[in-house]
Amino acid sequence: MGVQIVETGLRDGHQSLFATRMTTEEVLLALKELDQAGYRALEVWGGATFDSCLRFLNEDPWERLRQVRKVCKHTKLQMLFRGQNILGYRHYADDVVEKFVEKSIKNGIDIIRIFDALNDIRNLECAVKATKKYGGECQIALSYTTSPVHTVSYYVELAKEVEKLGADSLCIKDMAGVLTPMAAYELISALKKNTKLPIELHSHCTGGLCEMTYLKAIEAGVDIVDCAISPLSGGTSQPCTESLNFALKGTEYDPKLNADMLNAAANKLAPVKQKYLNNGLLNPKVLSVNANIVKYQVPGGMLSNLINQLKQQGASDKLEDVLKEVPNVRKDLGYPPLVTPLSQMVGTQAVLNVISGERYKMVPKEINDYLHGRYGKSPAPVDEEIRKKIIGDDEVITYRPADDLKPEFQELKKQYKDVAKSDEDVLSIALFGDVALKFLKQRNEDAKPTKIKVEA
Repeated sequence: MGVQIVETGLRDGHQSLFATRMTTEEVLLALKELDQAGYRALEVWGGATFDSCLRFLNEDPWERLRQVRKVCKHTKLQMLFRGQNILGYRHYADDVVEKFVEKSIKNGIDIIRIFDALNDIRNLECAVKATKKYGGECQIALSYTTSPVHTVSYYVELAKEVEKLGADSLCIKDMAGVLTPMAAYELISALKKNTKLPIELHSHCTGGLCEMTYLKAIEAGVDIVDCAISPLSGGTSQPCTESLNFALKGTEYDPKLNADMLNAAANKLAPVKQKYLNNGLLNPKVLSVNANIVKYQVPGGMLSNLINQLKQQGASDKLEDVLKEVPNVRKDLGYPPLVTPLSQMVGTQAVLNVISGERYKMVPKEINDYLHGRYGKSPAPVDEEIRKKIIGDDEVITYRPADDLKPEFQELKKQYKDVAKSDEDVLSIALFGDVALKFLKQRNEDAKPTKIKVEA
């Protein structure tokens, strides 16, 4: 059997290229064709799609999912889920995590890809149990990074834990695009020897390595790779679906996707790409290769964040110093992978260290929480001198952070009963508070019948 492909254009593709701004109407444009192309799954939801729908597009993310499900009759639908963070930016109580999983599956999701920024398995447990309970397919993703502790054996041991936890498949999530071809060959080969789970590889083209990395991973026996339809591929997105399909045609790895359907889908989505190029949301810069991310191990989004932060401080000339400080901060904090929210936290701390002229003179609240153990267990031990400097003799929790959280769902349901018309609405409020409330109030207002004046 050939390698299988998951199409990411309708989620990660536009999230990586132009800040997740595709509307539901645009997502639906080529869906019939993509549904008939022969993919393993279409990634259409999760990640930043939820936030973007509510915050920028004035759309209900749940309605998007239902519309997509209505069209897709042949292909499984997949979403990205940040473990105990769900799709938000903090840990949520277990009852909210479980309810969100239940409603995602009920509204049309088949496969839930669950990950934790620190690869702390405890932060995955609740979401994994819920996915199995409600009949979903559970994929656990391990955040890929490089450091003295992130060795091949580190990932092999994690893969064994993931298998025990009940995952149906395993994904190596290289969010920064820093996995090199030879490292991929070595890693995938070792995983294939040590786990029976199907293995998927997710990466980004940012560093210019990705197509070579995919090919070596495929030779090592990877089962599934993530690609994006041509108008939504390349740059900070994934490799092009059609190109990989052509490259492997007639080999033992042939994905056997329907090239005519892919071509038809690409033709429908080409004007969408052009629209975002024209309105400036798709910056041509993100379509070019940035080899520095491989050198500094800094994801593309984090790099642009650092540049912006320094620009605002009038310190653009300090970029090189900040990039050199990032690995030092990572080392101090126990080598966290640079993925949301850790990438933002490490980057901000590096900027503060350089600008203030004294390391850890200024420390954001998030770093403080991290050093208290509130995000989970760091991959390697934290530098105790640094921890003491920042949090003194405070207690550091060693249990699962969500154990401190009381159930939230019923309370929210009661509190917002006048605004929330469904459990899905309550979940939107749980995750995005005021942003969701503003959207729901407007939606309810728009749904009211217009009063017609009758002349006497």
